[in-house]
Parts: sequence; C-alpha cells; structure tokens
Amino acid sequence: MTVLLAITLVLFGLSATAIRRVPAGQVISVYRHGKPRRLLQAGTHILVPGLDRIGHRIDLGGQVLRFQEPMPDAHDVRGTVYWQVLEPERADAVIEEADQLIRGGALAALREEPAVVEADRRDLGARLKQAMNKALRERGVMVTRVELEVA
Repeated sequence: MTVLLAITLVLFGLSATAIRRVPAGQVISVYRHGKPRRLLQAGTHILVPGLDRIGHRIDLGGQVLRFQEPMPDAHDVRGTVYWQVLEPERADAVIEEADQLIRGGALAALREEPAVVEADRRDLGARLKQAMNKALRERGVMVTRVELEVA
C-alpha cells in the first residue's frame, strides 16, 4: 500500500513539473541538453521532465530603459528608450544582455552626434532610434521610441 502511494506521489510530481502555462504576451524558450529546442507560445504545454529546461521568459510587450550620460560639451543627457522583442527566435540568444546592448547603442550614437542642443532633441531622438535599430533588428529587437532630456 505504501509503495503504491509513493509511486502515485512520484507520478503526480512528475506530471506537475511537466505542465507549463505560458501567459499571453510572453514566450518561453525551452532547452534540451543545453541547446535551444523550441519556443512555447501562450497557452498550456507539456514538457519532458528532466530533459527539457526553461531558458528565458521573453516578454513581447514594450520594455523601458532609462540612461544618463555626461557629454563632452558639459551637458548631461538623460534618456528613455522604449523597445520590444519582435522576433523571439533571434532575441532568445541576446535577451539577457538586451539592456546593455541598447544602452551601449544609445551612448555610441550620442557620442557620434556633433552637439546635443535642447531645441533639436526630438530630431536627435529619431536619429538615435534609427541608428540603434540598424544594429538591433538583426537580433530580433526593435527600438520604438527615444525620449531625450538635456540638462
């Protein structure tokens, strides 16, 4: 009787770990033996316990990144970058470092600009967005908006 109870509990535990529910607006990457296997879209899915591992939970909604950078012309530039994942298959490989990629891209694009002036910050934001998207689109990420504030 206790053996039957133990087997039932083990089977129940395995089945509980095998069922994954993915909320709407998210994608979950599944890895097997350390290699990407598939992406789970919104809904309920069954995984193989012990073999399949959850890699990343990727939010498909918009993300916000804030940054501040002192510029050589004695102005501080503060900004907000709004971005989102468009292609989770490509973004899975870089999702953990997406914030650093976007921050680095924004700061590199700012350093290439001649002078940051309060009057043309909207135009500068559009140029920064375009410059960052050139590098990020191939990684499945897109910058949707850049807001700048010059102090």
